[in-house]
Amino acid sequence: MVVIKEGFLYFLSMALQIGVLILGAYFFGISIVGWIKRKEKPATDFKPTKRFAMVVAAHNEEIVISELVDSLKNIKYPNDMYDIFVVADNCTDKTADIAEEHGAIVLRRFNKIEKGKGFALEWAFDKIFKMEKHYDAFCIFDADNLVSPNFLLEMNKRMCEGYRVIQGYIDSKNPFDSWITASYSIAFWTANRLYQLPRFYLNMSCGLCGTGFCVDSELIREMGWGATCLTEDLEFTMKLALRGIYVGWSHDAVVYDEKPLTLKQSWNQRIRWMQGYADCTGRFLVPLLKKAIKEKNLIAFDCATYLLQPFRIIVFGIITILAYLQFFYPQGGLFQMNYIVPNYIWAIFLVAQFLYGPLIIMSERRFNWKVLLAYIVYPFYNLTWVPITLVGMLHSDKKEWSHTAHTRKINMNEIENKNISKAEKNAV
Repeated sequence: MVVIKEGFLYFLSMALQIGVLILGAYFFGISIVGWIKRKEKPATDFKPTKRFAMVVAAHNEEIVISELVDSLKNIKYPNDMYDIFVVADNCTDKTADIAEEHGAIVLRRFNKIEKGKGFALEWAFDKIFKMEKHYDAFCIFDADNLVSPNFLLEMNKRMCEGYRVIQGYIDSKNPFDSWITASYSIAFWTANRLYQLPRFYLNMSCGLCGTGFCVDSELIREMGWGATCLTEDLEFTMKLALRGIYVGWSHDAVVYDEKPLTLKQSWNQRIRWMQGYADCTGRFLVPLLKKAIKEKNLIAFDCATYLLQPFRIIVFGIITILAYLQFFYPQGGLFQMNYIVPNYIWAIFLVAQFLYGPLIIMSERRFNWKVLLAYIVYPFYNLTWVPITLVGMLHSDKKEWSHTAHTRKINMNEIENKNISKAEKNAV
């Protein structure tokens, strides 16, 4: 019995390692395409022809909602070609009143059963469709966001180029408030350059990030929204992939998002993400793989591999932990594991992130000494994904929305002044 068990574990460990290596090589190979940015026609070359409905789903966001509405009102786009809608979803504070005072059209919603952003958006789209005014597209934001002045010009440009769904660049408005916000920021900066941009260049589908994206209104009419799980952005991305529609990318349409301050806040938010991730994996992985094989559809295949990320996180995390233990306890049978790749290769891979990551962030002009310090704790942040993913997958049947409280009251002037300062330093 012992021999059979050891044989099974041996082949299982080999299969898992091979799977992780193949997925890692696949993602790395694609990321290379994003190393060098291509020159594009400026957004100002495209006449503003698209009319936008800016939709914000907000639940008890009285602290931050005014700054978002102000940033939207200051967008450099004809004022008569976009409107701001704030969906005050089950609010018990002054969110609705404050948004209205700052010039937004407020839609008050009260539903104690269908709670969460996905339901609020679906309800809002239906309300807006029934209005007399026609909009070419919906732009979706979170209440804690700040939006760059050129956002609509960039979205208008992509829509004029033929894209029906476009994701903007998600930046951080509080990157150095804590080690958690710094880790989040590093993760988003890296994903923007190594996941989103190369897929756009390769005519593959980028991923929706829950905020800062634009959707053709007729597409919503055709297929409905229907994305009401805990990760409505991922759900809608997969529905689009099954229809053969891919998400475009705008690297210059920047949205600044507030990151959680503490490990506890981050833990709860990421648990929700992984619950939604597991839900979407169960619903869309097999249909996407069938579509990829039957139609030889690269977009469907790429989206399917993205749904495998939680499994990759768990396996890679376990391999990393065991590699460390085996390195320090080489004679400890408890920690022995058969590797198709020697320990030192895994060690090189882990150390490489301290070189590869900063170089990418440097190319994004986000690099400073604080980022360098953040990379010291970043591996620990990545390892926390292992238990978070496990818990999220085990509780994927739970649909209760976990609201993240936002407290960082920052306006666009502060963001722009910081960016100007960085630009001046880079020029020197």
